[in-house]
Amino acid sequence: MKFRYNQYRRFEKQIILKKIGLKGQKKIFSSKVLVVGLGGLGCPLLIYLANSGIGKIGIVDFDKIELSNLNRQILFSINDIGKYKVNQAKKVIKKINKKIKIKSFNEKLSIRNINKICKNYDIICDGTDNFDTRYLINDFCRKKNKILITSAISKFDGHLMKFNFKKKGPCFRCFMPKPPELENNCQLEGIFSPVAGIMGSLQANEVLKSILKLRNDLTNQILIFDALKADFRKLKISINSKCTNKC
Repeated sequence: MKFRYNQYRRFEKQIILKKIGLKGQKKIFSSKVLVVGLGGLGCPLLIYLANSGIGKIGIVDFDKIELSNLNRQILFSINDIGKYKVNQAKKVIKKINKKIKIKSFNEKLSIRNINKICKNYDIICDGTDNFDTRYLINDFCRKKNKILITSAISKFDGHLMKFNFKKKGPCFRCFMPKPPELENNCQLEGIFSPVAGIMGSLQANEVLKSILKLRNDLTNQILIFDALKADFRKLKISINSKCTNKC
């Protein structure tokens, strides 16, 4: 793969990094990433993936844009209200970089369509807001040996996890075998908008580290962020012997 002058100039601040270089940027160009959920997490995640030069991106969401989305879903404007998120996101990403091959799926992810949607992507990013979908994505990624990078936000807090199912290790069900009785999400509990931007950006950070195979990633760990204390902490996720996936 040859670099054109404009490509080099656009990404030169990444290329001059010793841990990336031309070889690493080529890996980024060749990568295939799927973003499930274009909410507060998916929007900053998608913007940074596009600006970093990801070659193929898939986006999945079936919602329309609402006024209450606009405090944190930074891909959209007031003129987009009532329009489908995937359609508007695709337009924005094409303006950022028209060379990106972006495919949109304006549908709810389900057991019936998950293989069709996810099979052609190496890294799956979960930014959904319900446990049924999180378990569905986790189980598919484990079965198909994908890399899963999942994040969630509520109130002033966020967390981020990575599972590399190319290797033996725990899964999301090991961490949370059953959904909580009360499901926490932005709709019910509210969200401090900078938390969405921070966690979506960190999700993009883990995607790029995975592509470049950089050390000290979050594989089999959870990163917890407390916005009020401006505090980060990491915990190890271990295999749960009672996991229904038999990790």
